[in-house]
Amino acid sequence: MATKIIDGKQVAADMQAELKKEVAKLKKQGIVPGLGVILVGEDPASKSYVTAKERACEELGIYSDDNHLPADTTQQDLIALINRMNTDPKINGILVQLPLPKHLDESEVLLAINPDKDVDGFHPTNIGKMVAGQAAFLPCTPHGVIQLLQRSGVKIEGSHVVIVGRSNIVGKPVANMLIQKNKGGNATVTVCHTRTADLAYHTRQADIIIAAAGRPNTITADMVKDGVVVIDVGVNRIEDKTAKKGYRLVGDVDFEAVKEKASLITPVPGGVGPMTITMLLYNTVESAKKAACLSAKPRAGKI
Repeated sequence: MATKIIDGKQVAADMQAELKKEVAKLKKQGIVPGLGVILVGEDPASKSYVTAKERACEELGIYSDDNHLPADTTQQDLIALINRMNTDPKINGILVQLPLPKHLDESEVLLAINPDKDVDGFHPTNIGKMVAGQAAFLPCTPHGVIQLLQRSGVKIEGSHVVIVGRSNIVGKPVANMLIQKNKGGNATVTVCHTRTADLAYHTRQADIIIAAAGRPNTITADMVKDGVVVIDVGVNRIEDKTAKKGYRLVGDVDFEAVKEKASLITPVPGGVGPMTITMLLYNTVESAKKAACLSAKPRAGKI
């Protein structure tokens, strides 16, 4: 079977080109989308993500307020910075890079973000709206998965999607998006996890598999049917002495074997990963547009 590799880098580049034009139009109206970013500590993966985000903001013309805080930052100081961003009209979106150092209360931090600026889509208000099918900021990685499917011409409506993984970051939100009664939904969804008795039984029935388990080779060739579409969200480091860094990145899917049966498949790296930053920027631009519309509405005066 001729398998097509879904190029996440290209899809992300196409979307960012669209966003760049949109930002240019907004600037002509005096509107500059702004993103506030908070990084606490020196986690290498987090620093890499934030650096990539900063480059993308600069490329698109989005104002970026970057705050790199020491690892011993207190909860009080972190909340104070978030509150400052909540009231800053130049900031349309707030990203607190996770994970946070262990002494900080992650739930309290996320709750402190104004839901109207929660471009990561993690605030309970936005999660609730998403589940209810109301307009809300959608979590970036799950939304990126939907965009990859749509822009690759995959038929979602009526398809059986099997999701492997039930995290709050990917598994649960992408399941909720796919069952919504809209263009990117109307799928029949099965969610599998570590307590699923016979994982292969479910994955063999799937038209689309979304692997987000966080474990290499969770999905092997004998677990999929011919023609399946595979979206691999996993990013795992495995030792490789032949690699310059001593390791290489792989997904949750046995890529080389499964691609022989799949009609479409994402690689790791270069698949879902590039979409996460893109959807963060998308949400930031949408937030700026919404804020501009609200500020333009006339206020009722006294008669």
